[in-house]
Amino acid sequence: MDTPTADVSCRVAWIDDAPAIARLQLRARARDYASLLPAEVLEVDEAAAEAAWQQALARPADARVRVLVALERNRVVGFAITSPATDPDTDPVVDGELMELTVDPDERGRGHGSRLVQAAVDTLAADRFTRAVLWAVAADDALRGFLTSAGWAPDTAHRELDLDGSGRTTVKQVRLHTAIGDS
Repeated sequence: MDTPTADVSCRVAWIDDAPAIARLQLRARARDYASLLPAEVLEVDEAAAEAAWQQALARPADARVRVLVALERNRVVGFAITSPATDPDTDPVVDGELMELTVDPDERGRGHGSRLVQAAVDTLAADRFTRAVLWAVAADDALRGFLTSAGWAPDTAHRELDLDGSGRTTVKQVRLHTAIGDS
C-alpha cells in the first residue's frame, strides 16, 4: 500500500514567480523585523517590489546568482538566493553565499526551510563553491539555531548595516558558514 506524500518541492524561480516572491518577502519581513525596525523602513510598495523581482529574475547580475523557490503544490512558500560571496575576506571563486533564506511565517516548521537550504547548498556545490556563508541578524535566534542544527557555524565576522543611511536604523549581523562540495 502506498502512503500519501506531501506535494512539496524546490526549483529555480521563474519570472512568473515574481509576484508571489515579492508578497512573501514583504509579509515575512514585516513579521520578522517588526520589533527591530521602524514601520517606515518595512513599508515597501508591493508593485515596486514585484518589478524589482521581475528584473532580478530576468537579468541576474551574475550567471551564478540563483533564486530558488520552495513550493507546496504550486504555491510559493519560501525562497532562497545564492551567489558568489562578496565580502572582502572571502574568495568569490570558492566561497558562495546564501544571500537570503525566507520561508512564509505561516509555513515554518514544515520542512520548507530544510529543503531550501539543501537545494541552495546543492546549487552552490554545482557552481563549484566549497564553502557557503550567510549573514543572519544577530538577534534572530531561530534562524541561527536552525542553521546551526544543519551544520552551519558562526565565524568571527560581524557587521552593522545602516539601513536608511542616517545611522538611526541599523541592524547587527553575524556570519555563519559551512563546508560544501569538494573541499
